Amino acid sequence: MSQFNQNFGKVAVLMGGASAERDISLMSGQGVLPALRSQGIDAHAFDPAQRDLAELKRKGFARCFIALHGRFGEDGTVQGALELLGIPYTGSGVMASSIAIDKVMTKRIWRAEGLPTPAWRQVDGASATEQAFAALGSPMIVKPAREGSTIGLTKVITLDQCEAAYALAAQHDTEVLCEQFISGDEVTIAVLGSGAAARALPLIRIVALEGNYDYQNKYFTDTTQYLVPAGLPEGEEAHIQALVLKAYRVLGCRGWARADVMIDARTRQPYLLEINTSPGMTGHSLVPMAAKAAGISYPALCVQVLQHAALDYAAPDADANVATHG
Repeated sequence: MSQFNQNFGKVAVLMGGASAERDISLMSGQGVLPALRSQGIDAHAFDPAQRDLAELKRKGFARCFIALHGRFGEDGTVQGALELLGIPYTGSGVMASSIAIDKVMTKRIWRAEGLPTPAWRQVDGASATEQAFAALGSPMIVKPAREGSTIGLTKVITLDQCEAAYALAAQHDTEVLCEQFISGDEVTIAVLGSGAAARALPLIRIVALEGNYDYQNKYFTDTTQYLVPAGLPEGEEAHIQALVLKAYRVLGCRGWARADVMIDARTRQPYLLEINTSPGMTGHSLVPMAAKAAGISYPALCVQVLQHAALDYAAPDADANVATHG
């Protein structure tokens, strides 16, 4: 029995859900659930696609570990429902979740705060995609604005690829984003904690087969290399960690998240791509890898995330020991 089970009560691990990332979410949840149980925590699987969220209250759940990914899981909708139920949950609150899932809104805020992010255009058709290609140059990334796991993403090299790239992205979202491609090192940075206490974990540099870090290479192959230490030039890692912490805080993120960054090979300028407020916890996932490099085991990571479960607004009957933000 672990020392960590104090005051957690009955914990629901939300997994599965109704998004395009359902399968990955189930993999994450099936990692988190036994990890929490191994620490003596009374944790139970809960799939919102198959059960009414109101059951959480009826069944006496005291906290939720959100292992959902994508829409209806990390976009503020489940967070809002849990606020109404008064059940503290892991990760960011309603507003930060809903902003971070939307890559366009995220980039607008980062740009307004003076943070570097690749140039982009939001498009509403094949012709607008072609215009974006003329403005942004080749290669260009076309992707749904509110999806993750590289679902619906295309790297466009020539003008005649624009129509198919837009059509693929539009299958997943009514909002489509065209983004300047930054050639260079791809790194990812996990953040744990909230506010001034938030800290960035060691960077992971991703080296994918033929530079193609797609859905298959992310989750189902072992050809992608994850380098930690990242082997970046002196001082660069600390600079990027500071940049990501600022990006995390300006969006109002809390608990944990993972940011993706590209480093321009020529200028060494880092560019923020996106931030994931409910990161993967699968066998191929990067937050556990970064935590391990920082000396934090997978079960200890799960417990640490759960310890930061909170509400944006305190429910009238909320436990006084539960963290709230508002």
